[in-house]
Amino acid sequence: MKVDIKPKIFTSFSSFEPILGKWKTNNETIVFTNGCFDIIHHGHVDSLINSANFGTKLIVGLNSDTSVSLLKGENLPIFDELARATILAAFGFVDAVIIFNEETPADLIARILPDVLAKGKEYAIHEIAGHEIVLKNGGKVETIDLISGISTSSIINKIKSLD
Repeated sequence: MKVDIKPKIFTSFSSFEPILGKWKTNNETIVFTNGCFDIIHHGHVDSLINSANFGTKLIVGLNSDTSVSLLKGENLPIFDELARATILAAFGFVDAVIIFNEETPADLIARILPDVLAKGKEYAIHEIAGHEIVLKNGGKVETIDLISGISTSSIINKIKSLD
């Protein structure tokens, strides 16, 4: 068996747009979620699986290295965007990973217009980037229960405490 996940990774919307067009023509239910996904843990996996279950195609918007540094601090991310995209694309239930440079994926969401926008319940619906455009176009916004006590920050802090 030969596995090639590179075709699932996109560094721009324009490179992904033809695939999106095919999915929409085929009436796929397109789900979008996003995040930094720096140190992938079981909480991320659970959230991604729950997101995938809302539709037939899961698109993951991935914050670029520049975007992560702006949001989380100059020492982050731990893993570069290509490494993070590769890990995400390796999941069979992830259909596409699109790297974006902005602080939020609102512009990307407006271009994709997913049927479902999924995000963790740590955000109220009105706080989720892109929620207005999705709802305005007849889509749904779904929030996902998170696994408590696990986060990339908590993992980093635990590793630091091992010294």
